[in-house]
Amino acid sequence: MKFPDSHTDLIGDDARAYAYLATIMPDGTPQVTPVWFNVEADSILINTAVGRIKDKNMRARAHVALVIADPRDALRYIQVRGRVMGFTEVGALAHIGRLSMKYHGRPWTPVSGQTRVIFQIQPEHIAVS
Repeated sequence: MKFPDSHTDLIGDDARAYAYLATIMPDGTPQVTPVWFNVEADSILINTAVGRIKDKNMRARAHVALVIADPRDALRYIQVRGRVMGFTEVGALAHIGRLSMKYHGRPWTPVSGQTRVIFQIQPEHIAVS
């Protein structure tokens, strides 16, 4: 699924909009977290630490939703409903390093004992406002 041209400024390599990721808890309730992200080949890539709630939820339940809000106008956003298509630890430290440069303009400082993982989310429905 392709992102609308009208909102590509929110998902480009230079965009600093946060995504608000909703995952599903074991009891069926939603859990929402602001996250750094990037888009590659129409998939959304999220990076997190192994063991965090969103990591556990996405491994167990593949359906997710995201809102990517325009930092200059909160009422302009991209809404995505999709599915986790895969995850990997391979390249995850380099990926969080790129995201750190995108969002903070400085290299990522690895946390001792922390393992990073990349989740690939395939959009199944995209709406914009």
